[in-house]
Amino acid sequence: MKETIRHSEDLDQDLVRRVQQGDKSAFDLLVIKYQHKIVHLVNRYVKDPSEAQDVAQDTFIKAYKALGEFRGESAFYTWLYRIAINTAKNYLLSRSRRHSDYEVDMQDAEQIENAPQLKDIETPENQLMNEQIIQVIKSAIEKLPEEMRIAIMLREFEGMSYEEIAEAMDCPIGTVRSRIFRAREAIDEQLNPLLG
Repeated sequence: MKETIRHSEDLDQDLVRRVQQGDKSAFDLLVIKYQHKIVHLVNRYVKDPSEAQDVAQDTFIKAYKALGEFRGESAFYTWLYRIAINTAKNYLLSRSRRHSDYEVDMQDAEQIENAPQLKDIETPENQLMNEQIIQVIKSAIEKLPEEMRIAIMLREFEGMSYEEIAEAMDCPIGTVRSRIFRAREAIDEQLNPLLG
């Protein structure tokens, strides 16, 4: 797995170098590789799919313009995620929207619902309990402060490491660990009454 990640990062670095040397088609390959992940990430902030597409496109435009400054001190996709998060935040601010519009999408809810500990016996009672658990988790995530919500989403839904999240959020790794710990505590606190 680590070899695959390393190979992917090496490929990204090679493509970045090619773009920096004037090969615009190399950037197209980076867009193709990451467009789905970036749209998915932006969708967590921007509920309207067409607006999310626009924000994702803006992310790639900003990345392309800033690529000359990219030195490879972090993985390309971590750098790109940081741009996407900032672009989505700026978009929401410019529209005077609040992050309370955020909702966990159905795919995330399905991932939670498909967790092994929740798939015991499919009785109507268990199905109702699963739906209640999903709603409680969704609600708990929505209520988290923005920085905690971003950290837990990047960790749990995007599968990023603590180091990658620290780079994407531009903060120390200890801060990331603290935010994720507190986010999990807040979610557990909401779940405990339901789980007895």
